[in-house]
Amino acid sequence: MKKSNYSTSVIISVFVHALFIVLLLWGADFTFDKKPSVGNTIQATMIDPAILNQQAQQIRQQRQAAKDAEQARQARLKQQTEALEAQRKADAERIRQLKEDKLTAEKATREAEKQRQLQQQQAEEAKAKAEVKAKADAKAKAEVKAKADAKAKADAKAKADAKAKADAKAKADAKAKADAKAKADAKAKADAKTKADAKAKADAKAKADAKVKADAKAKADAKAKADAKAKADAKAKAKAKAQAKQDAALNDMFSGLEAENEQRGGARGKHIADEVARYGTIYKQMIQQNLLVDQSFKGQECKLTLRLSANGLVLDVSQLAGNNTLCRAAKSAVLQVSEFPMPDNPDVVKQLRVINLTVSP
Repeated sequence: MKKSNYSTSVIISVFVHALFIVLLLWGADFTFDKKPSVGNTIQATMIDPAILNQQAQQIRQQRQAAKDAEQARQARLKQQTEALEAQRKADAERIRQLKEDKLTAEKATREAEKQRQLQQQQAEEAKAKAEVKAKADAKAKAEVKAKADAKAKADAKAKADAKAKADAKAKADAKAKADAKAKADAKAKADAKTKADAKAKADAKAKADAKVKADAKAKADAKAKADAKAKADAKAKAKAKAQAKQDAALNDMFSGLEAENEQRGGARGKHIADEVARYGTIYKQMIQQNLLVDQSFKGQECKLTLRLSANGLVLDVSQLAGNNTLCRAAKSAVLQVSEFPMPDNPDVVKQLRVINLTVSP
């Protein structure tokens, strides 16, 4: 690449010189036409010095560029040479280090082999010592075993003699036990027969008693069912009667409102009265659903005043008069309702904002 740049510079320089010579020749007059000569005539062609200076300057610049290119090429060549030398030194150092590492590894291997051989020798010596000790231990164990066998034979003979005596005694004892067992079995059979007879009599009596008890229980259950039905019927009648009284009390509660609205007269008054009566019926049903009726409330009454908001929310419920216990139950029923429905007609709402009622279950 560097030689190519240098060659290009030289070619350009030669081309410029050739162009300069052509221009010089082009400006010269080489015509040989004969003309009449009048005295001595000198023909000359003038060349602009500025053009010559410019061309000369271009030639000098091209030469300088070629020189600079050559110097740059030499510098790059020197740099590459130095880089190659540095690489060569690095490779040499790496090879030296590898050789050194190899020698170190070989040395370590030799040391390890020496250590392994030493350990193997020590292991063989320990094995030999262990074999000698094992033989000595085996001999000692054999002697101990021989003594133990002799003792065991003697003990076995003594045990056999003792066992023979024990067997003879056991046979005698077994015969005695067999005789005693035969007597006991005979007695047990007799006792069992006596118990079986007694059990049969007891079972028969138990069956008879059980039948009597079953009959008595059936009668008692039938009576209990009849009593329960009678109580349920009485309770239902009492509840129906109490409900009827409650309905009558609520009807009385709203009768005053209906009478007041009837006195107003006219179509508007009648409409308001009808709406008040209709909503009064709704309120009555809602209160009836939440009122807990107790037998102790019989013959008692409670007068309450309800204040409702424009949207039917219970603002206050107060006791005017009557039984305290009944009034507490009535208040609880009203509060459980919490919010009563209200109509869209403001005149009807006005009539329903404050309600006086008498609760009499």
